[in-house]
Amino acid sequence: MGPGASPEGWPLHDRGVAYGDGLFETVLLRDGAPQLWAYHLARLARGCRVLGMPMPTQHDLERPLAQAGEGLAVLKLILTRGSGGRGYAPPAAPDPRLRWQLSPFVPDAARWKAGVRVRLCRLRLGLQPALAGLKHLNRLENVLARSEWSGADTAEGLLCDSEDRLVEATCMNLFWQRGGRLETPRLDRCGVAGTLRAVLLERLPIAEVDAAPGVLASAEAVWLGNSVQGLWPVTRLDGPEGEARQRWTIGAVHRRLQAVAHAPLGHPTRLDD
Repeated sequence: MGPGASPEGWPLHDRGVAYGDGLFETVLLRDGAPQLWAYHLARLARGCRVLGMPMPTQHDLERPLAQAGEGLAVLKLILTRGSGGRGYAPPAAPDPRLRWQLSPFVPDAARWKAGVRVRLCRLRLGLQPALAGLKHLNRLENVLARSEWSGADTAEGLLCDSEDRLVEATCMNLFWQRGGRLETPRLDRCGVAGTLRAVLLERLPIAEVDAAPGVLASAEAVWLGNSVQGLWPVTRLDGPEGEARQRWTIGAVHRRLQAVAHAPLGHPTRLDD
């Protein structure tokens, strides 16, 4: 248990430990105030409905906020079904267990300004529409994908599903502009529907599409984003072996989408100064 963590430990019979039976949220805090809080709560509530778990009370979810202090921090909330049941069978009346941890956060401003290099991952995400969009605790696919590279030059890896459709990056959502139209992968078969993605879909005409990686060859701009890091422009795409496939130069189109994405997070909206 690290600093800022909730005091109770994890029993080995907890279903989150044993089976990944639970959900989590990663929330940016600014001077103790959770950013995109309503979106995080909405996604957590949807996950609870899908998994058949009671939603924690607002009071319990907000308990860590008083300990956040000033500046930027990341709050990780982990909700499991608790203990009980026989084998995989869940208990008839689950008693969920909520834990949390606070960590200091310093955004990588260099990636906002200069962009990032990414690569296509070899791993393919399995299709499971019942869990699509949820931020559930079963994240071994992401762990395996992230183990495909170790160098600091590569910031992220792009993931496709088993039918070669673009889905997301290992911990960020993917966006691109093609023919003047903003697009993002459809997430009805797998992937995590990020809260920043939800905000952008509400505020901008972004089309959700099924597309293979080749679509990026005709893109004018590509971004990765989440509700903690904000939006990173992509300047280079490599193949699974590290070979360069595509390059982009950062321009006004990148900055316009960053401004829209960063405003609700409190991140800088003017990045060329």
